[in-house]
Amino acid sequence: MPPLVKICGLKTIEEVDAAIRHGATHIGLNHYEPSPRYVDLKTAAELRKRAGAADIKVALLLVNAPQQLTGDALGMVRPDIVQFHGTETPEWLGVVKRLTPAEVWKAIGLKDADTLARMQKYHGVADRILFDAPAAAMPGGTGTRFDWSLLKNHRHSIDWGIAGGLTPENVAQAIAETGAPLVDVSSGVESAPGVKDVDKIAAFLKAAGR
Repeated sequence: MPPLVKICGLKTIEEVDAAIRHGATHIGLNHYEPSPRYVDLKTAAELRKRAGAADIKVALLLVNAPQQLTGDALGMVRPDIVQFHGTETPEWLGVVKRLTPAEVWKAIGLKDADTLARMQKYHGVADRILFDAPAAAMPGGTGTRFDWSLLKNHRHSIDWGIAGGLTPENVAQAIAETGAPLVDVSSGVESAPGVKDVDKIAAFLKAAGR
């Protein structure tokens, strides 16, 4: 069975439609203002409605958002998933999980085996861990990959997926090496930072087996 595929950092109806048309199971909307993939909450709500009509799961990406913004974002966009991509603590994830029906995902920069050993602290508060490249100045969408071999034969106690440096050219290899049940791409399907390429979206989804 092919993995789930999330196309992240979408900004327009056309990009959402391309992801739907070519078989994405999830899309991601980035509400982190410094990012070239940023969308305001009004736009995010419109894109979420478009994807929801096609039964596509929608993740809203937040980075160290204050409590008020988190509440406003969840209330206005009503995503299926809230994906935290900063230094949010397990305690904060637990608070959010109690307040929203949305799934809670946490992106983690995978540096070494010790990082994997520390994943237990998210048990019960994160519905999925998204392994990404180690932290950079701009969270997510850096085009940098981590060492996939760290995940080989690892027994996961929380649902998980991989991101970071995935492209149409390497996603099949990443799936084969890690056994990832979900793959997440952003910059790997762009023609420029924040500008999605419909042909690359199609190629990525095909390479991932969708």
